[in-house]
Amino acid sequence: MTLSVDISHRLGDFALEADFESAGRLTALFGPSGSGKSTLINLVAGLIRPQKGRIAVDGRVLIDTAAGMFVPMHKRRIGMVFQDARLFPHMSVAGNLRYGRWFTPPAERYANIDAVVDLLGIGHLLDRRPAKLSGGEKQRVAIGRALLASPKLLLMDEPLASLDEARKSEILPYIERLRDETKIPIVYVSHSVAEVARLASDVVVLSQGKVAAFGPAEAIMQRLDLLPAEERGEGGAVLDTRVLRHDEAFGMTVLGSPAGDIRIPRIARPVGSPVRLRIRARDVMIATEQPAGLSALNILAGTIAAVRPGVGPTVEIAIDCNGATVLARITEQSKQSLRLELGREVFAVIKTVSFDSATTGAGLPAEADG
Repeated sequence: MTLSVDISHRLGDFALEADFESAGRLTALFGPSGSGKSTLINLVAGLIRPQKGRIAVDGRVLIDTAAGMFVPMHKRRIGMVFQDARLFPHMSVAGNLRYGRWFTPPAERYANIDAVVDLLGIGHLLDRRPAKLSGGEKQRVAIGRALLASPKLLLMDEPLASLDEARKSEILPYIERLRDETKIPIVYVSHSVAEVARLASDVVVLSQGKVAAFGPAEAIMQRLDLLPAEERGEGGAVLDTRVLRHDEAFGMTVLGSPAGDIRIPRIARPVGSPVRLRIRARDVMIATEQPAGLSALNILAGTIAAVRPGVGPTVEIAIDCNGATVLARITEQSKQSLRLELGREVFAVIKTVSFDSATTGAGLPAEADG
């Protein structure tokens, strides 16, 4: 799927200008509040008609102001999931799900209700009314209703923003399954580094109505200067890893990556399953010699590939570890005292306990409790 956007739109004092093309399975629109994320997703959905520009999905033009073309929202075959689930309170979960099918002609329906129910783990909820559901359960039902409309594109506008951390941890694995097990492209709005790093293939960074950066999630998450000040500490490397084994004696999981094996607290994933791992730059120490007598268990050999100024007394050191980049944020004093410069061979040191559910992802629970 390719999403092509080239639009200009002004709403009062706010001007949005966006130009990018993404072929990712999940494209994240990332930025602080007021940056234009929701306006852009509403333009894609057809809720707003842009004053100038063109939007196309897989070559199908949705809006082209120069050609006088505008496909109305109900003909775009786009599913939407909002911050609040917007379920019909008088209907059961099953009724809300079936409602999603009504606006799609039978010949164009591809979504199977049993498959969607299984994908989202909501089979035990079918007879309940929305008032009896937790926040996480409501959002899973809302996602199911959107999927049963057999959309060609799924738009998710900060779907986890109103949930607490426990409910976010509950629903994130289901969004991962949605991304990996269906062929439906997703545009996902968020201002959370943890969500974007875990879910996105491509990231569009918006700032004051303009595209500040666009690229693969792995590259964008290393640009700490692009992250909001309150989220900058969450930035760093994103590595696609795979579970090699579980160390039951010490309660750890060993992940394999191009950078080397990495030990993290045990996660509920079977051996061989993929894990997207985020390594915060603030959690990485640098050694110029192979460390010995150290409690940290993860020591990755590499070469300094970039040195960038950080905020205040810090610098950012990018370390090439066998083709995978690990980012460290250290002080200028440390850089000078260790004589760190481009091309120098070093070791990235990361404590196992620095990883948590936000950076490793949690396995799907055996039975979701809401």
